[in-house]
Amino acid sequence: MSKSKKNRTTSSSKIKQERRQAELERQKKTRILLIGTILIAVVIFAGLFVLATKNTGNPGGSGSPASFNYDELPRLGKADAPIKLVEFGDFKCPACARFSVGIKPLLVQEYIETGKAALYFVNMSFIGPDSKTASLAALSVYHQNSEAFWTYYDALYANQGDENAEWATEDFLVELAQNEKLPIDYDLLRKDIQNRTYADELARDNAVAKTNHVTSTPSLFINGVRASDPFNLGAIAAEIESAAKAAEAE
Repeated sequence: MSKSKKNRTTSSSKIKQERRQAELERQKKTRILLIGTILIAVVIFAGLFVLATKNTGNPGGSGSPASFNYDELPRLGKADAPIKLVEFGDFKCPACARFSVGIKPLLVQEYIETGKAALYFVNMSFIGPDSKTASLAALSVYHQNSEAFWTYYDALYANQGDENAEWATEDFLVELAQNEKLPIDYDLLRKDIQNRTYADELARDNAVAKTNHVTSTPSLFINGVRASDPFNLGAIAAEIESAAKAAEAE
């Protein structure tokens, strides 16, 4: 091989090495840029999630605390109680029946009877046609005798029929009130059910549920903030204490 040819071969090999090195450097910079972009995106997403969680007061919440017109809702406990618990329920809902038996009595004993909290109820009648019938009957009882409402509330859940059957009929609802010896006018109760006297009020309740993004029953709000789990008494207690401290700081 001549000297000039050897030099050309060496030069060509050197150029290829330089090009290969340049390509490796380019790929390295691209990988670094890509990783950096991913890390920035992760940091931004995490920051937004933390901010959203902080603003809602509970993960998965819908924003600032819900605002309720407490004066227009059935209430168990003192109106001036610092903690206001709002339950969204459907009288045909089996889970609501479990809440009424397993959680509500403990809330009554620990918080409501001691004046620390009051419990309010919002109808969310969505399971079947007789969900609305039961709610209309309960509203009639409430407007006749606000204290009798809670006796009727307990009786409806205690005598709850099959979720898939239409059991909350006019006759059943009136007879239940009679069996419980509620201090109300039973003929008026029947008339209110037939005439759907409180249909507008029931529509208002369902609208409140929709506005606050309530999609299941029972749902419990504590001073406007949705409870993380309506069946976890320990979590509810912690959230009530947190709400109490926040109320005291205001």
